[in-house]
Amino acid sequence: MVLAISFLEAPLKFRAPGVTIPIGLGIGRLVFRALNIAEILLAAGVVVTVVVGQPATAVTVLAAVAAVVLIGQLGAVRPALNRRTDRVLAAPEGTELPRSRAHFVYIATETVKLLVLLALGILTVAG
Repeated sequence: MVLAISFLEAPLKFRAPGVTIPIGLGIGRLVFRALNIAEILLAAGVVVTVVVGQPATAVTVLAAVAAVVLIGQLGAVRPALNRRTDRVLAAPEGTELPRSRAHFVYIATETVKLLVLLALGILTVAG
């Protein structure tokens, strides 16, 4: 889900014919809200599984890192992106605002999360 939405859907939607910045941002808010809800539910399941199953230390550490990254995204990065989206939507049409560093932080945290989840999956299947 992270790969498909963050690295495919998000950048591609703005290239679709007729998709304006406000429409793309509105779609993005809905899609990322749904992704974050799914991530929270899946993370809760992973935490319960780790607590109950007592897996190898590496699995526990990777699960914790993924959870911490998600919490950081939801608690700090997403609110910054939402404020940025609000400013873009409130700006007069044609106004260009400077690029947001929050996007780069979000991309970096998504990359870390994706790599951690990939490693977690490999360890879980191989273990």
